[in-house]
Amino acid sequence: MAGLICAEAAFSHNERVVGGTEAEPHSWKYQVSLQAHGTGDSYYHICGGTLVESFHVMTAAHCVSVDGKYRVVLGEHDLYKDGGTEQIVDVEKVIIHPGWTGALGNGNDIALLKLADSIYDNGFVELAALPYAEHILPHNYTCYITGWGLLGGESGEPDRLQVAPSNVVEYSICSQPEWWGIYAQESMVCVGGDGIIAACQGDSGGPLSCKTEEGDDALWRVHGVASYAPQGMCNQVNKPTVYTRVSHFIDWIYDTIMPPEEE
Repeated sequence: MAGLICAEAAFSHNERVVGGTEAEPHSWKYQVSLQAHGTGDSYYHICGGTLVESFHVMTAAHCVSVDGKYRVVLGEHDLYKDGGTEQIVDVEKVIIHPGWTGALGNGNDIALLKLADSIYDNGFVELAALPYAEHILPHNYTCYITGWGLLGGESGEPDRLQVAPSNVVEYSICSQPEWWGIYAQESMVCVGGDGIIAACQGDSGGPLSCKTEEGDDALWRVHGVASYAPQGMCNQVNKPTVYTRVSHFIDWIYDTIMPPEEE
């Protein structure tokens, strides 16, 4: 997917890791390939996602529509090869955050996908750990972006999962006029902006993974959902990749995937 919010904002949906390297196969076991229905029985990769519960995947709202036909693939590394580790499950229901307006700069770019069948532990998938409510990552904290993209540009090489480290840019900096200005919200996480590494076309909806210590646990947690990057070359100086901040939406996530039982 690619598109703009408006010409002045010069956004594009994130889809490819720029400046990354091939990930160790199955090292990010909660990473999902979200695929849209094409012609006949075919599907094609459109966005990333994160497995947050055995029946639910978290992705970006701009990746999906409530009437679209989708499936998710987990246990994946090379999109063009069957490794015998994959689980492919249809999406039964798309649940878009009620605050999503279609404008990336307004935030709330988050959705949950209810799956038709449960994902099971085959050794190549796992549930993501999520941050505590309103956890704020400090400036310059190193996290990792992951997603699929051709290793040789448009050369037709296998689509293998890519990974790259990227440092957090705190809100007080990311919201300055020479950075993202009014398009950066406190409900977002900015990373990068060094002109070298960025998420880009194909990574939308995918995770921002950070090893954080919360309470007594130091775990890899998914702190972000890839939302937007600058139009054209995604790795532009002072234009970080922007993620939906998961810690701001924790209550909505859990209320959606674990609704209260009816009396």
